[in-house]
Amino acid sequence: MKQSMIKSTGMAVPDRLVTNDDLAQFMDTSDEWIRQRTGIEQRYWIPEDTKMGAADLGYEASLMALEKAGWTPEDLDFIIFATLSPDIMFPGSGCLLQAKLGLNSTPTLDIRQQCTGFLYGLATADSYIKSGLAKRILLVGGEVHSTGLDKSTRGRDVTVLFGDGAAAVCIEGIDTDDSVGVLASALHSDGNFAPALMTELPASRLPQRIPFDLPLDDARYFPVMDGPAIFKKAVRMLPQVTKEVLEKAGLGVDNIDLIIPHQANMRINQAYGEFLKFPADKIFHNIQKYGNTTAASIPLALHEAMEQGRCGKDGDTVLFIGLGAGLTWGSVLYRF
Repeated sequence: MKQSMIKSTGMAVPDRLVTNDDLAQFMDTSDEWIRQRTGIEQRYWIPEDTKMGAADLGYEASLMALEKAGWTPEDLDFIIFATLSPDIMFPGSGCLLQAKLGLNSTPTLDIRQQCTGFLYGLATADSYIKSGLAKRILLVGGEVHSTGLDKSTRGRDVTVLFGDGAAAVCIEGIDTDDSVGVLASALHSDGNFAPALMTELPASRLPQRIPFDLPLDDARYFPVMDGPAIFKKAVRMLPQVTKEVLEKAGLGVDNIDLIIPHQANMRINQAYGEFLKFPADKIFHNIQKYGNTTAASIPLALHEAMEQGRCGKDGDTVLFIGLGAGLTWGSVLYRF
């Protein structure tokens, strides 16, 4: 039976480190204010006046993952790129990454599921492998948020959250009867909550995508978020989707060795763990270092968890889980 196994991981962040104190230089905020509400201490942004997109960071992460897997780009059957901040309007960042890797016919797929992009991508990769459509897949999450944030006090509630970065995972199909790889997945969405977390402009549904009568610093060009609504939805839906994926796999919470959640807000992840009565030391956090890197968040955390020896040993069972814009939410249960 075909199983989807994570062969290796890689990550990349820009060189520009931005601390909470740095943000306080150009907006009304403080290190204490940000830490208490989010758990974030710093994040990485691309250097000012530098042309660098999600595919550029994804390329660096991919090279690391490919080297660790012992693969060349030519070994890939499929590339999946998850992002909410594509390098350009079109074509997708997956095609741009493919060209950077020196390929000219390998199929690519862009996923626009924001914070759950990795979950949707992993479930898609698993389906491709189990159906026999692909054997070796590169799954990438990459974001450049910093060029699209409102860096004034007006936008501070959102701007303090986001960082730039990318992470890549090499996934290989193997023949085995062992209970390993992707054990189960559960994905959901509710577009009725789209206004709770969105960037409205530019918008193709308008007569002019960039309205002529609006200043370029109009609030609708920047992300907006209804924080309380997102928090309430997350602490309600994440436990439910955890129960769902465990039931699909025929396992219980006690079978999970590590939970790697989307790094959106430390308080959300802590509340989720308390609801499950799950040991705090078995929930992985790195939001304090990178902020919310959206589609890169979970694979970046996975990379660091494996580097730290928190998971990756034979038999380790890991739960990936997240909720974000869409709204979308989901979980994937994986065993090494």
